[in-house]
Amino acid sequence: MLKRKMYNRMLKWKKTKSKECLLIKGARQVGKTYLVREFGQAEYESFVEINFHMQGALKVIFEGDRSADEIYKRLTANIPGIKLIPGKTLIFLDEIQKCANARTALKFLAEDGRYDVIASGALLGLAYGKDADDEVEEVESIPVGYEKTMMMYSLDFEEFLWAYGYGADTIDYLRKFYEVKEKIPPEMNQKFDTILREFIVVGGMPEVVADFMEHKDFGRVQEIQEKIITSYADDISQHAKGAEKVKVRKCYDSIPRQLAREYKKFKYSEVESRATGRKYGDSIQWLCDSNMVHICYNASTPMLPLNAYGKANEFKLYLNDTGLLMALYGFATKQALLNGKLKGFAKGGIYENFVAETLVKNGYILHYFKPNDQSELEFIIEKDGEVIPIEVKAGNTATKSLNLFVEMYKPSVAIKLVGGNVGESDSKLTIPHYLALFI
Repeated sequence: MLKRKMYNRMLKWKKTKSKECLLIKGARQVGKTYLVREFGQAEYESFVEINFHMQGALKVIFEGDRSADEIYKRLTANIPGIKLIPGKTLIFLDEIQKCANARTALKFLAEDGRYDVIASGALLGLAYGKDADDEVEEVESIPVGYEKTMMMYSLDFEEFLWAYGYGADTIDYLRKFYEVKEKIPPEMNQKFDTILREFIVVGGMPEVVADFMEHKDFGRVQEIQEKIITSYADDISQHAKGAEKVKVRKCYDSIPRQLAREYKKFKYSEVESRATGRKYGDSIQWLCDSNMVHICYNASTPMLPLNAYGKANEFKLYLNDTGLLMALYGFATKQALLNGKLKGFAKGGIYENFVAETLVKNGYILHYFKPNDQSELEFIIEKDGEVIPIEVKAGNTATKSLNLFVEMYKPSVAIKLVGGNVGESDSKLTIPHYLALFI
């Protein structure tokens, strides 16, 4: 059983006296269904699960009168033997995108408040009309104010360390080096750099992590990752509309090539010769809405709010899980990374993807800063009321772009992520890649 941060967020929601229904979004295979089941069975006396993909006949429960009394009455009529205990029952509505009436009914169930309700589903981020699945239903009325949305991702590096058996004391010990800006003992630094490389190869998909922790077999890791990538391809085939099926797949398949270039700005010409945003813009949006990728816009000005300065036609795309990126590169690339022998621009793209994934999981919106052809910062983020620059180096080379940013904009701290140890020079903080989890 993998320990997940989302569990504590769900506990906090459960303890809220006056609460909305909980809507959990996230890409396929990140562990939403498994975690809700674990939560429901551990934290409640009674747990009721409806999966509208597997149990389509149960949509009848939400037809007609949508008052809570009628819904709960139909619930007991259609699911024999269930127990509904006020204040002690969790009702889980999975694949809720396939039952629009159930999504609308969340308002009435939240107002009633007798039982806790969690809803979830794959590709909930897709706007209606962008989903070709005939079973996905248009919601008559989104229950605004009656559902609390949480985004769930694959495991981050800290959760990976938990799975490895490292506890809070170790994490706090690592955090100290980040906070006090002290060098990490070399043997310890090497150990966690090695574990980070394993994490980059394995990724954070729960099924992959659980199997790796049991077998420590990178061949099995590749097989499971390929299965997940196939399921993503199936999602594109089933849910993208018409000609978008091919275009979305082409864009997704181009990302490993895009990240292996020196300049990683997304180029439509890498998808198709002479292609433009007019042809492929909707495909990029589909991938973002599906949570299969993270988008990072070039901000024209490093000032708050960064969203106001994002250039819509200049962006980079990162896969939602770096392990899947490594699976697409193939086993030889994994082997080279694990053995510390990988070189070239692809290595930089891999570490960028890891940092992008980490920042998103820490709640940041991604931007980069490229004011001219000679200067580029991989990321700039909004933190503590200012814009903080982050430069990512696969090794530990010079930081001309970061130095220029510090000189021009005087941030309180500028972060350089490297394959090295902790160091500090004026406002510039150098840290090993794995300490990105504390940013």
